[in-house]
Amino acid sequence: MASGRLAIAATATFLGILGTVACSASSGESALAGDVPPTAAGSAPAHAPGRIGAPGIGDPDFPTDGNGGYDVDRYRLKIDYDPAAKHLSGVTAIEARATQDLAKFNLDLRGFEVSRITVDGSPAGFERFKDELVIAPAKTIADKARFTVEVTYAGEPKPVRGSSNLGTYGFIPTEDGAFVACEPNGAKTWFPSNDHPADKARYDFEITVPEGLTALANGELVGRPKSARGKTTFVWRESHPMVSYLATATLGKFELRQGRTATGIPNLAAVDPRYRAALDDLYTQSAKATDYWTTVFGPYPFSSTGGVIDDFSAGYALENQTKPMYGGFTPDGSIIAHELAHQWFGNSLSIKRWRDLWLNEGFATYAEWLWSEHNGESTVEKIFRGHYAAGPDAAIWKYAPGRAKPEDLFNSSVYNRGGMTLHALRQRIGDPVFFKLLKTWNAEHKYGYVTTDEFVALAEKLSGKQLDKLFEAWLFADRKPTEW
Repeated sequence: MASGRLAIAATATFLGILGTVACSASSGESALAGDVPPTAAGSAPAHAPGRIGAPGIGDPDFPTDGNGGYDVDRYRLKIDYDPAAKHLSGVTAIEARATQDLAKFNLDLRGFEVSRITVDGSPAGFERFKDELVIAPAKTIADKARFTVEVTYAGEPKPVRGSSNLGTYGFIPTEDGAFVACEPNGAKTWFPSNDHPADKARYDFEITVPEGLTALANGELVGRPKSARGKTTFVWRESHPMVSYLATATLGKFELRQGRTATGIPNLAAVDPRYRAALDDLYTQSAKATDYWTTVFGPYPFSSTGGVIDDFSAGYALENQTKPMYGGFTPDGSIIAHELAHQWFGNSLSIKRWRDLWLNEGFATYAEWLWSEHNGESTVEKIFRGHYAAGPDAAIWKYAPGRAKPEDLFNSSVYNRGGMTLHALRQRIGDPVFFKLLKTWNAEHKYGYVTTDEFVALAEKLSGKQLDKLFEAWLFADRKPTEW
């Protein structure tokens, strides 16, 4: 969808794709630390500032997403899932650093029965307010102190259903396991977290499933899976910073192909047996796209690449870090190229606020167009002109992509008009500067956070041109641009 999820209705129509489918190292510090979130209905009661972590991380469009008062460095997730009973037992240990004195702080968690919480090994009190888990440690955590909170919980995961333009997301039970795609705020449907992209962290996963099933998570497998008493445990580790919505624990019956890309990057493709005919193509196309993007965007930011096709008919794809997920369909090359471009735009470079989503989706959409031209299909200019041909009253011109709307976050304008913004910029500053800009943007913000203002500033710095009018026309005006 950019970063994630690929809502490709408009792109698909233009390109003739059929179907409904698409989407220096961080210390884990919250990018919005210091922002004060507004009070939101249904959030935990207000408390005196200074000792109580806020119930939101500071994104005004999603006021109760994430939490204030601490930064997560690492999640250690230990889950046992029984697909037949749809029952998940979990113990999540969160290693964090306080950014203020903390007498109480929040985690995001949807559903489940919480049986025990400890902070640095000592039992902690807790209470629930909708999706907020409010924790009271035995003693106040001092500002800048490192601490570990461990939550023991169990129950049936409840994915988010019927959202405005996302359908179903989060931890989604399937016939043989689960399809896990969490953008924008579905991490809380399977583990307690600081569920907002502004707090990146590293992840360790220990996933236990019935013997015969495979559990897939981000990063790389640590050792061989171990089986005992009818169950198998898989251990995965993502050692690079990752936003919470990219975390996955997709599990079920899978056929795998493993190897390396032509440039030596480890590559893992996995498909549900229903899609076994697509395994080799998924493996090959993922390798080709990953290697090609290294020549356009700069070095691959992670330690492995690949993709997963599961049997849940999600109607979208999500660029889960190192393992893009394709929900119930065989992706073509353009969709694979889109999701793998997100490994740079959205995954390595992450947004601080959802309003800047075009920095993920517009860039990945433009990558689709570059991929088309690279493969001798439609040129970028032709695709751009095809979209620009829409009349002045078309919906694309009424939605300004530079300010993604929380009630319609994944509008096609964020994708297509976002991509058009980049092509208009390319036309204005020329190819040498434009492609230097893409690599510089990635190099300067690797594993970090980005904003639209920062991109505009860098484009102006490298080009030596004043570009306010161009970005205003393409990103922020609710009318068709006529000159740039």
